[in-house]
Amino acid sequence: MAFPYPLITLEEHFLSESVVEFYSANSRPDPYQETILLRRCREDLVEIGDIRLNSMKENQVSLQILSHAANALALDPQTCIKVNDELAKSVQQHPESFAGFATLPMIDPGAASKEFRRCIKDLNFVGALIDNNCNGRFYDDPFFWPVFETAQDLDVPIYLHPSYNDQTKALLFEGNYPDAIAQTLSMYAWGWHSENALHIIRLFAAGIFDKFPRLKLIIGHMGEMLPFQLDRIIRISGQQWPMAGLKLERQLRQVWDENLWITTSGMFTVAPMATVLRQYYPFTRNEWGLQFLRELKESGLVTEEVLEGIAYKNAEKLLGIKAKR
Repeated sequence: MAFPYPLITLEEHFLSESVVEFYSANSRPDPYQETILLRRCREDLVEIGDIRLNSMKENQVSLQILSHAANALALDPQTCIKVNDELAKSVQQHPESFAGFATLPMIDPGAASKEFRRCIKDLNFVGALIDNNCNGRFYDDPFFWPVFETAQDLDVPIYLHPSYNDQTKALLFEGNYPDAIAQTLSMYAWGWHSENALHIIRLFAAGIFDKFPRLKLIIGHMGEMLPFQLDRIIRISGQQWPMAGLKLERQLRQVWDENLWITTSGMFTVAPMATVLRQYYPFTRNEWGLQFLRELKESGLVTEEVLEGIAYKNAEKLLGIKAKR
């Protein structure tokens, strides 16, 4: 059964050899070679060509927004420039199929802001995708805020993507089981998502949305566990936090409605989507995503207008792009 709408996918990664070289120069192993459960997808990540394009065609994906895969080490400005130039070439070769999110050197916010502007103005990227931490540091520290100010000035979104964090892995996820299990628990099995959700709340509590009220952030994986907890956090932050001296102009419900965009990004089951839809409407295979949308259509949970928005119209509006019809 054909799906009736074009599809735009926002979390589509690639792996640059420039980053692998950066790891080597800093005596850091490449996680996509070292980690047994990630090694299996390395070939798919380094390929931006016929295999990817054929998979898109077979599964009705009209446009992929490409971004670099999560990094195990904060990248320097020179490496980010190489990554972005590499991505720009692929986008230029297939402009109807690909668009780009910038990779930024968050370790140097001044350089990151400069590279952000170059990517939007000169390379025609549609936003940036940044790792969820910078060598273990989170972005509620105002040190990083020039990058978010730049995003507001450029009127483009930042995708806050889960990434490796050795500090939380050792503290929370290592236990009486093989280290490969601890790795998955600290990453895509649990830790990445809970940490990314916490990061959004940290940014909110630090007042970043009061400082930059037009900031647009994208979070993946059905909202990184936030939809399930949202009403409780709204009550606590609105009723209790002011008693502790934190009085924010923009409350969490307003931030959720106006500053945050949600993608499915690999969470391809209907049940959690029901939670997302009640709160907000907004390294897997393309065919799973297409099957999920077919099931969502058949479920009766959404109207045709909402389904069309999920498939491509929300992304078109947010990113200023057009899907092939």
